[in-house]
Amino acid sequence: MKAVGYQKSLAISEPAALLDIELPRPVASGHDILVKVAAISVNPVDTKVRKRAEPPAGEYKVLGWDAAGEVVAIGEKVSHFAVGDRVYYAGALQRQGSNAEYQLVDERIVGKMPANLTFTAAAALPLTALTAWELLFDRLELGLPSLKHPKPVLLVTGAAGGVGSILLQLARKLTPVTIVATASRAASKAWVMELGAHYVIDHSQPLLPQLQHLGIEAVSHVASLTHTDVHYAELVQALAPQGKLALIDDPSGGLDIMPLKQKSISLHWEFMFTRSMFQTADMQVQQQILTDLARLIEQGQVRSTLQQEFGCINASNLRQAHALLESGKAIGKIVLAGF
Repeated sequence: MKAVGYQKSLAISEPAALLDIELPRPVASGHDILVKVAAISVNPVDTKVRKRAEPPAGEYKVLGWDAAGEVVAIGEKVSHFAVGDRVYYAGALQRQGSNAEYQLVDERIVGKMPANLTFTAAAALPLTALTAWELLFDRLELGLPSLKHPKPVLLVTGAAGGVGSILLQLARKLTPVTIVATASRAASKAWVMELGAHYVIDHSQPLLPQLQHLGIEAVSHVASLTHTDVHYAELVQALAPQGKLALIDDPSGGLDIMPLKQKSISLHWEFMFTRSMFQTADMQVQQQILTDLARLIEQGQVRSTLQQEFGCINASNLRQAHALLESGKAIGKIVLAGF
């Protein structure tokens, strides 16, 4: 089968950073389904893994943690899917990725595609939607009423990216929070307002004066999606007593948690791959999240965050997609389709 992989961690400007290769077609067994991949999207995790993780000598690593396609074979323990089902999923970090014609994925982290979406539009969603859903409801617990914060305010930093683009929609449709999003360019500010933010402030400027200008003295919840280390001191200041801070990035030098103590602020890390990586008892929750998301999309309450199509799935096009993500200027999601 055709695939895109690499053997050495190289700068994306190097032709060998991603290569067109041929690999054996996998065989489904156990809880695995075999999917003929129709479309994929690219996430920051792809660039991070490419830079940090080299495969064993002589082998290729295949990236890609977002896909939509059709089930072509099932393992003997599969109970939720049949050959011919159209599915979407993010997969597992420790397995070969979706940048291939065929991929094995555990059925417990797969959902049936929204019936009203194309493969291309569906491929934009799984990883970021799972991350956003888990952050909002498992980590920040925004689906639960709280006596601590009867009028919750959610601050979302770096809101125009892939995770922010779906998180804003979910927060607006499924919670009563007031949403303050950060964005710095005109295009990204317009995008986050379109997706559900009540207010937009500029993360290239101090945050506190902008919040105060809006009449917001404190926020109850923070979803820090990028550059947490840059904004950390202001986020702690902005948070109300007993507030919650959730993040998904990798702050350089780590974080000093002592400033959180006086306000009893809780710190939550969201890592979408935890359930699949550790085979947690609630691993199948991700199948349910994708099922619930599909229903919201079919009802017209949430839309795909697809923004750019980079052509067919090959090494050249994927190198361009990685380069755009590494520039920090991507809005929404980048998708590639077909081989």
